[in-house]
Amino acid sequence: MTGTSVRALRDDERDWVAGFYDEHWGSTRMARLGEVVDLRGLPAFVAEYDGEVAAVATYAIDGGDCELAALTTSMRRVGGGSALVKAVAATAREAGCARLWVLTTNDNTPALRFYQRAGFDLTALHRGAVDDARRELKPEIPETGRDGIPIRHELVLELAL
Repeated sequence: MTGTSVRALRDDERDWVAGFYDEHWGSTRMARLGEVVDLRGLPAFVAEYDGEVAAVATYAIDGGDCELAALTTSMRRVGGGSALVKAVAATAREAGCARLWVLTTNDNTPALRFYQRAGFDLTALHRGAVDDARRELKPEIPETGRDGIPIRHELVLELAL
């Protein structure tokens, strides 16, 4: 059978997903908006394509907001990322959230394209936030990212639910 399916991350997969984030991002710790969040404690969905892991999305619900804390793909262009955004959005709606938001950095142009195609709007620029996080919270954040672009700013995108 060909296709993408989505399921909730099982508790017995927490170590596996931590390794997945370590492999793709170098850590399970995400610095954003002046704090560090450990992705290991958050709920997540897994997208599989033909029985193989295609992507993982971790999220956090806080009152009327849902943060898409991390969306990481191991297979591109198989629909895993889109399926996960839909799953997180549906979960957020069921929880009574009014918005789904995600944060990315200024160098991550593929993510900016992806989220805007998925209906997200760019709503905030936190100028110098990555510089601050590197200095105060997570010194291992690289200075330069995709395409040689200096990583300096956090950008927030939102999807109304």
